Amino acid sequence: MRPTWDDTFLAVAKIMAGRAICTRRQVGAVIVKDNRIIATGYNGTPPGEPHCGAEGGCWRGQMPHVKIEPGSDYNQYPCSAVHAEANAIIRAGHAACKGGTIYVTCAPCQQCDNMIKAAEIKKVVILSGS
Repeated sequence: MRPTWDDTFLAVAKIMAGRAICTRRQVGAVIVKDNRIIATGYNGTPPGEPHCGAEGGCWRGQMPHVKIEPGSDYNQYPCSAVHAEANAIIRAGHAACKGGTIYVTCAPCQQCDNMIKAAEIKKVVILSGS
């Protein structure tokens, strides 16, 4: 049976999540317009920067999970990663994003939700069970 477009692009987002270098969470995103992939993204440190925990690139990524609870303040516990949604938007640019759909493996944080709105992405599809 042929997968739906939503299932197809969510599968791509899940594959992109596998590229994430964050030690705390792996997230993938795909921006699509007219059933064509515009850009992909995953979370991790900026290009050229040391990777998270393994290379010491992220202070937050080096901390044990029990010390920093999910949803903890990023100002109190700094993170050097760029989120998957932000990476995809940066790579696509505003003009390409406008009117498109973003597929993500988990619900966007508040800042990514703001970026999605600023990029004028019209629809957000989140992998169920995330």
